[in-house]
Amino acid sequence: MSTRTTCPYCGVGCGVLATPKADGTAEIAGDPEHPANFGRLCSKGTALGETLALDDRLLFPLINGVRASWDTSLDLVASRFREAIAQHGPESVALYVSGQILTEDYYAANKLVKGFIGTANIDTNSRLCMASSVAGHKRAFGADTVPGCYDDLEQADVVVLVGSNLAWCHPVLYQRLAAAKEQRGTKIVVIDPRRTMTCEIADMHLALAPGSDVALFNGLLRAIADANATNPEYIARYTAGFADAFAAASHMAAGDVAEVTGLSATELQAFYDLFIATERVVTVYSQGVNQSIAGTDKVNAIINCHLATGRIGRPGMGPFSVTGQPNAMGGRETGGLATMLAAHMDLGNADHRRIVQSFWKSPRIADKPGLKAVDMFRAVADGRIKALWIMATNPVDSMPEADGVRDALAQCPFVVVSDVSRHTDTTAHAHVLLPALAWGEKSGTVTNSERRISRQRAFLPAPGEARADWWQIAEVAKRMGFADAFSWTSAAEVFDEYARLTTQNNDGVRDLDLGDLVDLTPAAYDALAPTQWPRGQQRFFAAGDFYTPDRKARFIATPYRKLANAPCATYPLVLNTGRVRDQWHTMTRTAKTARLMAHIAEPFVELHPNDAAHLGLQAADLAEVSSRYGMVILRVVVTDRQRLGSVFAPIHWTGQVSGRARVDALIAGAVDPVSGQPELKAMPVAVKRHAARWYGFGVCTTPPDVTSASYWTTARAPQGWRVECAGLELPPDVDALARDILHIRATDDVLSVRDAASADYRCVVFRDEALVGALFLGPAPVVVARSWMIEQLNVKPVDTQARLGLLAGRPGANQPDKGAIVCACFSVGRNDIAASIANGHHTIAAVGAATSAGTNCGSCRSEIGRLLNDARIQKAS
Repeated sequence: MSTRTTCPYCGVGCGVLATPKADGTAEIAGDPEHPANFGRLCSKGTALGETLALDDRLLFPLINGVRASWDTSLDLVASRFREAIAQHGPESVALYVSGQILTEDYYAANKLVKGFIGTANIDTNSRLCMASSVAGHKRAFGADTVPGCYDDLEQADVVVLVGSNLAWCHPVLYQRLAAAKEQRGTKIVVIDPRRTMTCEIADMHLALAPGSDVALFNGLLRAIADANATNPEYIARYTAGFADAFAAASHMAAGDVAEVTGLSATELQAFYDLFIATERVVTVYSQGVNQSIAGTDKVNAIINCHLATGRIGRPGMGPFSVTGQPNAMGGRETGGLATMLAAHMDLGNADHRRIVQSFWKSPRIADKPGLKAVDMFRAVADGRIKALWIMATNPVDSMPEADGVRDALAQCPFVVVSDVSRHTDTTAHAHVLLPALAWGEKSGTVTNSERRISRQRAFLPAPGEARADWWQIAEVAKRMGFADAFSWTSAAEVFDEYARLTTQNNDGVRDLDLGDLVDLTPAAYDALAPTQWPRGQQRFFAAGDFYTPDRKARFIATPYRKLANAPCATYPLVLNTGRVRDQWHTMTRTAKTARLMAHIAEPFVELHPNDAAHLGLQAADLAEVSSRYGMVILRVVVTDRQRLGSVFAPIHWTGQVSGRARVDALIAGAVDPVSGQPELKAMPVAVKRHAARWYGFGVCTTPPDVTSASYWTTARAPQGWRVECAGLELPPDVDALARDILHIRATDDVLSVRDAASADYRCVVFRDEALVGALFLGPAPVVVARSWMIEQLNVKPVDTQARLGLLAGRPGANQPDKGAIVCACFSVGRNDIAASIANGHHTIAAVGAATSAGTNCGSCRSEIGRLLNDARIQKAS
């Protein structure tokens, strides 16, 4: 029997049908009735059933690495928090939570910290992805109100994507947009320093300089006014502050905008003309806008253009922030950030504090903002924070100045971590580890980017002693003396209390009102259908009625500011960070499945060909990327889709799966002065060749041991693992190195060869006649048929010739190598698609019909489109 639940990945909030299977996995399908995805799923969502294995699950509480009971563990957490508060005050404790937890968990944590401990020192990893959107919304609208909905993407005539690689980061929205383009000719503009996969459906790509978005949109506001394209009636009736915003926007001449953005006057005018001439425009923005020291100003510069034209709150028009996590919105609604109260109420508003404290019947209420994420970990480092509870996130890898965060946790007097994974770079520093429920086991609600509340439902039993996050918080609260206020027995009771809080003293003065969801019976809560709040209202602000004191929107002056850290002679390149298609955050879930690891299996850095040539780097080299905060080693990708002078590296790889690839260790903790969101998209770095003397590639049926290498990264394969490695000095006994990496037994059948002239070494290992390991070493990056070798694990070669083929690392003519995997669903590689194109299949649909690529989840369709475009260009030249 299938269970309707919600995907745990990005903020699209796709509905999922999950059916448990006897082997512990689950059959996963998109829910055709869910209005976020109508049955669509991306590659990550499709593979959810393969991520449910209990390997490395934290199944019972641990105190200093030793198993303990829940009572003992919770007593210790409560007592250490009480001691810190008694000796150093409420500001000495903090919680750092996550957009991975449910709304009920967020509400419980916020209530404990702000209402009963009496500090606002609770922040969330959502600070890293959308805090600037929150701040921009509040400055312009008076509340953190998302004014539009997903339907607007399909009703717009122009969709502008700013700092948003929708194809890889929000694939289902990308699919909806691509379908709209095909059906009704929607024009798409992508504004991004990189030519991302999203650009494959773009009519216009503006490769602006990093951090110059404010200048671009200030120029647009000026162009709107110069063309008499403002909406004077809307401005006069529903807004205030236009003159000041226009004055700030007009400070830069058109030539200055071109110089700052790096765009030509022709490019700028084409974009401005398209925006001005089109009534139905939606501007979608994401981390590329938010993750900046000017993130809030970028948001307001975008909103200014929509307010000036009155293009907001009507079908197919408006600014639209898409969130990165499944419950980033739920966190915003329940006060999960250090700068807000629950139910969209403000810490700085005395009436709001009174409403919340009275409702909670709490002994105190926080009356000033708490420490935002970057400052919170700095407070841990300098000793102000004595006790820290981290829930469902991995800040040792995801925070800027990540090495400093690691060192801070190592010296913190008391660290609690609630997680599903036993081994992460953060759990290594926990004094107490508390086992949490994972997706598929926990029950509650999440809110997606269009304000739609959906249920996450359990379809698996809780393993071991894992417990819900809200339950853990409530139990600690009881032990701290607050039992009456935390006496919930179910997630439904927590949700009901939260919904009732949204109605207190409201009567339409606040946007968030869940009055229709108050007093749900347990059965009604369990059956709750996806619900957009407020019920019956898809959009806000078409006729004003903002949430400022005079109910008018505010134009915000947004003067252009330079990057926090400028390139220099020592660090001449600008590092942009982000995500890849099939991975999620720090890979604790996605790395469990070979299917998702097949697309991109190792960390990399993208460089423009001219930059690579200047640095003496070629594709597949290893490079050391360094800043004044640290150094990482990454595989080189050379592409003209990267902006000259900029480099890109993904954020996902951790110390669990790679030797030195924690990219956020390079990033400075410079933050937006309004939102506190760090600048993760523009860090000056230096890049040079990693001076490896040997390189290796291997496959094995057991986890490889490559800790002696200067560079290594491992990834799941269908029958085991794959490994890439390199070292500064090749050991004299390469057979011993192979034995260590592949865990060769004395009884194994080993076939190896070493070429003294080329210094190449090849080794294949058979056990019970099946291939259980192979290792290929050489003085340069190893060239073997990787996809084919991975497929040979646990296969029994039919004869000596087949064994020799394995030793060569190449298939015979009758077994072509797939190449790098493009379609994760059907394991279709680049070589397969190239052959299909060569055979006359010149559309995405034709390639799909021939190879099946792109015919399931559709996440690879943009990449297929890119290969088709590349083939057309090559043929034309």
